Amino acid sequence: MPHPSDFTDAHCRHWDDAELLFERQRWANADQLYGFSAECGLKAVMTSLGMPVDGTGTPTERGHRQHVQDIWPEFEDFVTGKDGARLLRWLPSGGPFADWSHHDRYANQSHFERANVDPHREAARAIGDMVQHLDQDDRS
Repeated sequence: MPHPSDFTDAHCRHWDDAELLFERQRWANADQLYGFSAECGLKAVMTSLGMPVDGTGTPTERGHRQHVQDIWPEFEDFVTGKDGARLLRWLPSGGPFADWSHHDRYANQSHFERANVDPHREAARAIGDMVQHLDQDDRS
């Protein structure tokens, strides 16, 4: 049986590992982890706003069982009306993960370079800032 989901912890863990790989210019795997970090960060926020999950913390709605490139617009729709303007201001516009795919884990690393990874890194960082801000709001 899988361990229960902890989207905030997973977001931070993937971010930290992505940064280690980024510093070593390991663009392909850093890029994958930035995508997973962003996905988990968005799901952490959605969970805190009432996204339905099962007993393991897995999203129960099909629309929320997606990777970052697909959940980005779902996130925007989900937070609308749930103090969404306050949250959406943290995010870069234009869906920066539209060109990201979890299938790229199978791609040759020669297809990745820093210029392609930087927008994903910055978007994952912005999501991290949003998660941290929301967590601080929840504590106050």
